[in-house]
Amino acid sequence: MQLNQITPFAATATGVDNSAQPSSEKIMGKDDFLKMLLTQLKYQDPLNPMQGAEFSAQLAQFSSVEQLANINKTLLDSIDGNYLLSTSINNTLAATVIGRDVKAYGNQVYWSGDGQIPLSFELHGEASTVTVEVLDANGKVVRQLDLDDPGKGLHEVVWDGKNQDGDSLPEGVYTFRVEAKDEEGGDVAATTFTSGTITGVRYTNRGAVLMLGKIEIALSDVYEIVQQNH
Repeated sequence: MQLNQITPFAATATGVDNSAQPSSEKIMGKDDFLKMLLTQLKYQDPLNPMQGAEFSAQLAQFSSVEQLANINKTLLDSIDGNYLLSTSINNTLAATVIGRDVKAYGNQVYWSGDGQIPLSFELHGEASTVTVEVLDANGKVVRQLDLDDPGKGLHEVVWDGKNQDGDSLPEGVYTFRVEAKDEEGGDVAATTFTSGTITGVRYTNRGAVLMLGKIEIALSDVYEIVQQNH
């Protein structure tokens, strides 16, 4: 007797109409396979019993299904374990970089009210003029810094936390943007970086993030971490 011949008996024995079940519940797992096998044995025709080879083949199928299910569970457990391990390692390593200087992709800067703030960027072509604008939380330009004939590559200008009139600005998070031109007046692409000293580490549901004052930096955005020179 073939396995696909016992479906009506299984439906009659259990009193369940499989056709009324949602499609997501029609996926056969190892428990369903075992129930169907037992039902087949229960309802097989005694005058035409299942051949030994047929039965062995179905047992082999059941064994394969069970092994695949176990392999799948093992892989999932391994992935979960590796994720927890990598998260733990990242959290531990993140705490060791407190006090170091970091450079990360972004355009935010934190002005604490004292000191100087580096505004770092990379020019992807030869530029003859560069204008760096600092903006407040409302998007208003509060300071403009110019750099002549900078050339291509990494550059840095220093902002003293003052506006264009020379007045000190309040503590807070600011942003900056870079506009670069070549000798012919064409635009030169630039990538900005958030720079500063790591003041702490915060653990979130996204993993560990580095703190630059009130700025959060994801580990995936970090471009460079260096030890401060004392």
